[in-house]
Amino acid sequence: MKASSQWNFGELFSSESMRRVWTVGELTASIKQLLERQFGQVWISGEITNLRQQSSGHIYFTLKDAAAQLNCVLFRGDARSHRDLIADGQKVLLQGDLTVYEPRGQYQLLVKSVELQGTGALQLAFERLKRKLQAEGLFEPARKRPLPPCPNRIGVVTSLTGAALRDVLHVIQRRNPFLELILAPCRVQGDGAAPEIAGAIQRLNQLDLDLVLVTRGGGSLEDLWAFNEEIVARAIAASRLPVVSAVGHEIDFTIGDFVADLRAATPSAAAELLTEGSFARRQLLVTAPDRLRQQAQRRWDLSSRQLLQASGRLLRRHPRRLLQNQWQRIDECLNRLLRVVRERWKQARNTMDQSAQRLGRVRPTLQIARRRELLLQLQNLMLERLRQQFRLRQSRWTQAQTRLELLSPLAILSRGYSITRDASSGRILRSANDVRDGQALITRLHQGEVRSVVKSASV
Repeated sequence: MKASSQWNFGELFSSESMRRVWTVGELTASIKQLLERQFGQVWISGEITNLRQQSSGHIYFTLKDAAAQLNCVLFRGDARSHRDLIADGQKVLLQGDLTVYEPRGQYQLLVKSVELQGTGALQLAFERLKRKLQAEGLFEPARKRPLPPCPNRIGVVTSLTGAALRDVLHVIQRRNPFLELILAPCRVQGDGAAPEIAGAIQRLNQLDLDLVLVTRGGGSLEDLWAFNEEIVARAIAASRLPVVSAVGHEIDFTIGDFVADLRAATPSAAAELLTEGSFARRQLLVTAPDRLRQQAQRRWDLSSRQLLQASGRLLRRHPRRLLQNQWQRIDECLNRLLRVVRERWKQARNTMDQSAQRLGRVRPTLQIARRRELLLQLQNLMLERLRQQFRLRQSRWTQAQTRLELLSPLAILSRGYSITRDASSGRILRSANDVRDGQALITRLHQGEVRSVVKSASV
């Protein structure tokens, strides 16, 4: 056991005597040479952060991803044409030489080329065309034209086999089946698609339409590239008809979106926007009977409040039973009137539903006109019924008021009777024993009052 310990000690002593001690500079220089030989020039993807641009023209920044980060340097004379792509938060592809900055002992990338990550030349072309058209004023809000509130004929530029056309047709059939669509079919991706799209827009501009919808479903940047071509952007800008662009999904933006008068997030959203006016008017027509009933109810409520206020001003001796009976009769008449309105509304709604079902299968303009005329007649009939009921209740109220006035003490005064009160206290006098000489009196006649002073009184 002792011999074994001596052997281990000797081995350790021998290893320590053969070790090489590096200086920091030597080790860093060796690592730099090894790193440059092993990797050399590489492509690296990541997100730019901690951007610093020196007055010398050199740019320093960090390239990071979810796992790590790398220091990068872009010297003044390198990648001149792509230096504007360097920005905080930008995802890029960098080509450069991997090396070590010896004074700090950190490895870094000497950048030689810059591309936008995942899109390359396409994204670069997109940004260049966007800046060009923006400089020409094609994106200015002042040149955007308002859409007609209720379009009747719409031109659609899309593929016959795409999902976008099915989405648009589904929404329009549900919200406004009377909207007429003029389809200009074309390819929406691949070589030659852009000229077809531009030609379809130009052909639709020769027709009597309200606006043009340019649409297709979602996809990658390459799939949507036809809508980023300058020829399509120019065709949209030159259109005499307002243009709605609905290309891709909600997160997709194309050059055509910026030039168009309105951009919709999806084809379905575009169809919703284009049918909003007609759909709102139809809803307004559907809710008209309810609003009419509510207005009638408010009028009746107002009349009831006025009646309550008038009854509160009546003298306590007036017979309230008659007035209460009138209120009850008014309530009953109101309930009957509301039932009539509901029944008429149910009939009108059933008629409208049946008409809508028939119109869903065919599009007879004459039937539409007849149904609208019938609806107007029903509305006029309801209004006339309301007016008749109101005149009838008003007449009954006038008769009741007349009967009540006949029972009023004022009617007794009109037959020659009078009421005498003490001038100071207002107390009604019923006996000569209640007065004294020199007392001031007020006598109420049918018309006006007489003031007097008592000289003498006898029973």
